[in-house]
Amino acid sequence: MICIQEKIVGWSMGDRITQELAIQALTMAIYQRKPGPGLLHHSDRGVQYASHAYKNLLKEHKLECSMSRKGNCWDNAVMESFFHTLKTELVYHRQYKTRAQARQDLFEYIEVFYNRVRMHSSINYMSPDSYEMLRKHAS
Repeated sequence: MICIQEKIVGWSMGDRITQELAIQALTMAIYQRKPGPGLLHHSDRGVQYASHAYKNLLKEHKLECSMSRKGNCWDNAVMESFFHTLKTELVYHRQYKTRAQARQDLFEYIEVFYNRVRMHSSINYMSPDSYEMLRKHAS
């Protein structure tokens, strides 16, 4: 998952955590946001984020890489919070028969509910989309 101001802008789903999975999420985020050079990209220390292919994609788009300190989940608190929310609001209440069913449910949760409707205390009880629109109009 790739998150900006509480908004999920890149995500992917697979049966294993791989560099390809992380690259798919990063590629989605880059495509959607078209970040300028120097954007700081933060992740935990997972091997998928430390892979040469992942680092090369960051470098290709002139994005700066930042990783959490070893064993310190607080450095990646925004994503840890999102995963907790995702599990408690969605995953723990569902039983999926297929991976496709789970992927569709995840898509609806992130793209339809979480980014557009769900209010976040960290951004004045607005949805990420509403907050982003407000910031664009204020600029």
